[in-house]
Amino acid sequence: MFRIIYYLCVALCLKHFILYCYMVDIFERLERNTGGPIGQYMQNVHGYFAFPKLEGEIGPHMRFRGKMMLNWSLNNYLGLANHPEVRKADAAGAAEFGMAAPMGARMMSGQTKYHEQLERELAEFVGKEDAFLLNFGYQGMISIIDCLLTHRDVVVYDAEAHACIIDGLRLHKGKRFVYAHNDEASLRRQLQHATDLAEEQKGGVLVITEGVFGMKGDLGFLDVIVKAKKDFNFRLLVDDAHGFGTMGPGGRGTAAHFGVVDGVDVLFNTFAKSMAGIGAFVSGPRWLINLFRYNMRSQLYAKSLPMPMVIGALKRLELIRNHPEYQEKLWEITRALQSGLKANGFEIGVTQSPVTPVYMKGGNEEGTNLIVDLRENYGVFCSIVIYPVIPKGEIILRVIPTAAHTMEDVEYTINAFKAVRDKFESGYYSSMPIPMKADPDFKVR
Repeated sequence: MFRIIYYLCVALCLKHFILYCYMVDIFERLERNTGGPIGQYMQNVHGYFAFPKLEGEIGPHMRFRGKMMLNWSLNNYLGLANHPEVRKADAAGAAEFGMAAPMGARMMSGQTKYHEQLERELAEFVGKEDAFLLNFGYQGMISIIDCLLTHRDVVVYDAEAHACIIDGLRLHKGKRFVYAHNDEASLRRQLQHATDLAEEQKGGVLVITEGVFGMKGDLGFLDVIVKAKKDFNFRLLVDDAHGFGTMGPGGRGTAAHFGVVDGVDVLFNTFAKSMAGIGAFVSGPRWLINLFRYNMRSQLYAKSLPMPMVIGALKRLELIRNHPEYQEKLWEITRALQSGLKANGFEIGVTQSPVTPVYMKGGNEEGTNLIVDLRENYGVFCSIVIYPVIPKGEIILRVIPTAAHTMEDVEYTINAFKAVRDKFESGYYSSMPIPMKADPDFKVR
């Protein structure tokens, strides 16, 4: 018996020794892999390509590293960020209430008549029965998905859905099917798979897509999805972050653009783009919005949206409602920019919105050299998208027109793009060193 106990103790000690040898300290692992797939480049890109500091009044002309830039990188679609009435409303809200009010979560002590007023006006604007304010857009979409679904429910979603949708689906404990981007045949195949599984599990089916896809600028085919309701039983959730204020009559969104507002069951919008603010809202039938009010954990346990943001959002919505010329000016600039780029041989893909991607073929070094040249020698600031965000060998220059830009801005930018394209095609950017420097004050460790 003693020998058996002895061998058991030895075996147990060996087990713990082996486990200890194979254990990894969390911080050691993170430090060895500092940054992840994008952050691994932080030492070289921080402060220039990543986390750049744009200074001055928000608008088409801002300062970057001491130089004035023609700025095409902000989602300030309607030019409201520095509208005098917006600035006045923001300041008045802060002066009257401060940033602390209201204290507490909405359910407990953070409810005000202004929050309720904003929800009523937003719901009316987008054509829904009721709306619920959310503190943040990204967090909001994750919370909506979490609140809507059980493990028995099945999700069908677009292959190019935004990261907030993907992260929301990671919380979903049920099955999900992805359809090829804006592909009707693929959608219907996945809907059939989802329907069969949902019937077996006694669950439901939710389709999720975007109104405007923020990288390519094309529209989610909401009309096609709504039409599919004739053959399949599902509900539709639409993230229309880039569509609010830009698409549809009066900026009422992509669902209004397609004339399918009633076919969209749950509509999500953010303030971070056309409203030039912070926060978001979800809208739909009143019973569902009340369900969100009492069950959305990220809002139940979070402080209410501060009063200056609510007062400011009311003013922004008023301006959007009463000044359709802002949306008209946005589209005037958008059409001039996109048609000018195409007329000069640039590939801008399938965009149907103000989002304007300019596609090029080349390596990361060529793309980064081009951007440095564009900023340092032509004074044009736009975002670049390269590997690992998109496949190797591809480059996207992402240009965002706004109502605050001018035709002169468009003409100058197209000429600058033509100049850097000539250099690009000649191989100039393949051999030149990157003349920029990352932020000297930034330390990885």
